[in-house]
Amino acid sequence: MAQQAEGIGGLKYDKSKKAWPNEFNIFFALILIVAIFEALGQFLPYMNGQSFLFDTQDRFDSIFNEARLKIIILQVAIIGIISLGVTQVIISGGIDLSSGPLVAATAMIVMSFAQTEFVNGNPNPKAVFGAWSFDLPVIVPVMVGLAFGALIGGINGTLIAFTRIPPFIATLGMFLICRGIAQWWTRGQPVSFPTDSYAALGAGMMPVVWFLLLAILCHVLLRFTVYGKHTYAIGSNEDAARMSGINVKRHKILIYMIASMLAAFAAIVLSSKNLTAQSGMGLFYELFAIAMAVIGGVSLTGGRGSIIGTVLGAMVFGVIQSGFTYVKLDAYFQIMAMGIIIISAVVLDQWRQQRAASRI
Repeated sequence: MAQQAEGIGGLKYDKSKKAWPNEFNIFFALILIVAIFEALGQFLPYMNGQSFLFDTQDRFDSIFNEARLKIIILQVAIIGIISLGVTQVIISGGIDLSSGPLVAATAMIVMSFAQTEFVNGNPNPKAVFGAWSFDLPVIVPVMVGLAFGALIGGINGTLIAFTRIPPFIATLGMFLICRGIAQWWTRGQPVSFPTDSYAALGAGMMPVVWFLLLAILCHVLLRFTVYGKHTYAIGSNEDAARMSGINVKRHKILIYMIASMLAAFAAIVLSSKNLTAQSGMGLFYELFAIAMAVIGGVSLTGGRGSIIGTVLGAMVFGVIQSGFTYVKLDAYFQIMAMGIIIISAVVLDQWRQQRAASRI
């Protein structure tokens, strides 16, 4: 018989039902996936014994394949920034489908305020505005981008909080609006040639630095502040949160504003890294960000999840993407596989919910 102890209100605590924190499970899954790709490199005939993670050709100063590690963390950093906001939205019981097109719209708008006047001694051929907009301080395009993100998030949150329409519908509508804004802004023409100070925001490993700094900030925000407690409370039981005195409508607007501002900042980093903005940017970013959060243990029913789990989920996602390329899986098969992974993550979330309910 399991050893039990009396708890508050006479409830029983069953020590046999203790489990690892979900973040440990994700970390172990990450190690397992790396091991699988390592094994494929050894056993697939056309791989010629290549290593997925380790440097077997003495190209680097460490035992690891530093080039592959950099690629993995770089390719998840920008979408990872979006996933930090998406995590908060899902924990509150909502969903945000507008973040991908928001990246495109923000990038187009922001790059218009980040252009330099001369390119190789000639006038900027991609200029959007007049002379007043050239060589502005870097804070100007950054603030324009964050303000635009706050506006979009505020509209999303207001629609969801006050009209009571499902978050799926509200953010799907904003998905189309933002994609239209991105294409309308310069009639589909790319915007290029930013100032050096703007380009520095996404140079080198800066996207990873921004991702980690924002992850730490969001973790503190969710774990140790009233904002975080209210977010979890609303996702767990909105009616109970409202009856306990939480201003649910105002808090939902705030959550969606923060999520959209994070997506806007991701657009700033992406356009800075690429030195250009295009209306087709952000394709599938919203789905990949949701997948990172769900793989990281965020429940689609709300009320459960963590930033640490989302960061680990982003790493799992990046390893899988890099691994598919490593084993030379064709691009269209990679897209299909990502779809399967997203579905599997949702199925796993439902299984976790049922298992948790059976323990109560």
